[in-house]
Amino acid sequence: MKRISSRPPCGYLSNPIQYSDMEDVQILTWEGAPKYCVRLCVPRGTVLLQAVNNHLKEQWFHSVQWMRRMSEYRGLFSGTCSYPDVLCKVQALVKVTLTASLHDDAINHTPLTIISNLLLKNTQLSVDEVDDIILAIAPLLENTHPSPALCDLFCKHCVAYPKSKVVTEVFTSVVQRILKHNVDFLKTPCLRLFTQEYLLALNELSGGLDAVRCFVNSMHGLTAQCPHPRVLSNLVSVCLAAIYSCYEEFINSRDNSPTLKEIWGGCQQKLDWTFMLQQRLWHPSVDPLSRSSISGFEPCIFPLRRTICYRDPVSPIDLVPHHKYELEPFNSLPCCTSDSEPQETSEDVVLPNDSVTNQIENESRPRTMNIGSLSLPIIDTPEGRASAQPDESLENGTSSGSVSRGEGSEAGSQDSLAVSPPAVSVELGAREEAVLTCFLEILKSLSEFEDWRPALATLLQPIPFPHEALAHERFTREMKYVIRKFAEDPRREVHSCLLGVRAGKDGWFQLFSPGGVACDDDGELFATMVQGLMGTCYRTKRFLLSLASHKLGPCLLLALRGNCTMIEILCLMLEYGVVAQREAQLQIISTLQSTDEGTQLYNGLCERQRGLRELQKKGGPIRLSLPTKTTDTDVAKLLSGGSFGNLENLSLAFTRVTSACAKYLAMLPALRHLNLWSTQFGDAGVIHLSEHLPSLQVLNLCETPVTDDGLLALTAMKSLHSLNLNSTKLSAETYDLIKTKLPNLKEVDVRYTEAW
Repeated sequence: MKRISSRPPCGYLSNPIQYSDMEDVQILTWEGAPKYCVRLCVPRGTVLLQAVNNHLKEQWFHSVQWMRRMSEYRGLFSGTCSYPDVLCKVQALVKVTLTASLHDDAINHTPLTIISNLLLKNTQLSVDEVDDIILAIAPLLENTHPSPALCDLFCKHCVAYPKSKVVTEVFTSVVQRILKHNVDFLKTPCLRLFTQEYLLALNELSGGLDAVRCFVNSMHGLTAQCPHPRVLSNLVSVCLAAIYSCYEEFINSRDNSPTLKEIWGGCQQKLDWTFMLQQRLWHPSVDPLSRSSISGFEPCIFPLRRTICYRDPVSPIDLVPHHKYELEPFNSLPCCTSDSEPQETSEDVVLPNDSVTNQIENESRPRTMNIGSLSLPIIDTPEGRASAQPDESLENGTSSGSVSRGEGSEAGSQDSLAVSPPAVSVELGAREEAVLTCFLEILKSLSEFEDWRPALATLLQPIPFPHEALAHERFTREMKYVIRKFAEDPRREVHSCLLGVRAGKDGWFQLFSPGGVACDDDGELFATMVQGLMGTCYRTKRFLLSLASHKLGPCLLLALRGNCTMIEILCLMLEYGVVAQREAQLQIISTLQSTDEGTQLYNGLCERQRGLRELQKKGGPIRLSLPTKTTDTDVAKLLSGGSFGNLENLSLAFTRVTSACAKYLAMLPALRHLNLWSTQFGDAGVIHLSEHLPSLQVLNLCETPVTDDGLLALTAMKSLHSLNLNSTKLSAETYDLIKTKLPNLKEVDVRYTEAW
């Protein structure tokens, strides 16, 4: 604003008064003068501005005086001046701004805008001269963000002179203030771009990535908890935007570009391979087919820097001696005793009898891949690799027209790594590689702070990266460090973010699982992720069923290699009955008996199954109430010492039991009434009961530490007709959902809860 004007164009201010036309500004102080008046001296006379009180009068006076001086500096900088004069005027302008009596954002913005226009106009200034001017205005940047024009100037300075002294002496504090106080980069994209260029300039210093890591550490601080809540989200926003820019060339040139579902083997839809025709799709050992004879073949035009390649798949069957899978009939399957000697017995074999059915794909079926009008069978070569061979039907010009992986299976859901889908290989330029390296290093540094890890995992859970990044081997290899940090974190809120944000959407777990486009370590990270998920409330049938349906082959392979987590997973699959096909059960048992630890766990499983059969024999009491000092150990001893197949009503009220006893309660087949009033039975126990006791009719959780996380699992217990949630942490939203999902629920006690 360069003038004083009146909203209604009438009276003395019918014509606006320019600040540059004012000769003087005074406050009337003589005796008899009008009260609260400010005098403006202009060439044609005097204008009096009368305020309603003294405070407003002072505000008017200092504001007009400030704007008049800014107008004078605009005039001084508009002409051509030598560098010493320019620097002297800039220093004077900064001094005037710092000593101003006003407190407003415009007090710092206005001189910064004047100086940015000066720097953009005087392009003949040397680097050192520009550095001196930026150093002079540094005090103004301590309390305000730089203007868009100044951000643009700073960005160019970081790109052209990354080793300039102002990068570390001035820009560091400016970027720190941006990261601490910025609310939304969408409204101020100039600040985000400046932050990106500053971080890239740090990367080009002598310290390189070490300098970048030191900056991230300084933003967190020395304490265990970062005192600035906006730093993490702002840094992640900057990193995501920078990584996206690396692949922007590919994104903008998309023409029938493959989606993540097509790049990834875990897709739920048929793959359209026609966009890959121009590339060399065949295995090197295959004799290329003369494509000129194929009717209707028209190669698609694809960006030159994007190539299609096969990852080397590995079949677990090829790595295992075949005699391990030439099994005897189930009734004569050997089962090891406590002396580890195999004996012929049928009663010790674990035979899951669950209603859950799981169709395991038959790997022996012939598989074909159709590309345009080509139909190629996928054949396992003697070297253990899957290759595609020309089909005889090509001679007649026919094809099957679909990608076949066996009946009843979806693309990418096979149980082995015998076939991997083609992956898009992206090659970046030198500049893009440097940007990618810098900001991936920042994400890796962020993942090392324990207090930042939960929020970082939540921000990255939706996989907010372009498809081309996920197809880039360099990107997935570096991101593997971050995902491993998530997987190794014992907190549920961290490693649970490895799964998809919602049902039906894949997450990092699927991306780095065997068969996923990012898996390059034969399932080592996959085993770590499974171990973390199984360590908390994800030790459930649903999770095991997903593994058995889509990742049984990798689990078998890793178990054969002695992976303890996968050996335990296979035992749990048998124990919970998630594998219904007998051939798959036999394969799991044979795999377990191939290692010492697997044999030991399988023997223990057989012993538990014997005890379970004994426990579930008809007989014993119908009602049982345990004393108040009963613990989890007491419950385990009691249920392992007799037959409780008739037990329908169990009261553990006011005892010392916890969620650890849930696995013993789940063994009672006839249990219909369960009283857990005033115990330490928590979310994990409720989740376990919801999967193994679907016929439970009455449940009392009064005064227990359960929360919404566990209570949501009650929606699977369709037989419930009486539920006591008195004095729990039940929320109104969860209560509404429970009532909707349980139509048979007639009695509910929600007193002293949020839903009351």
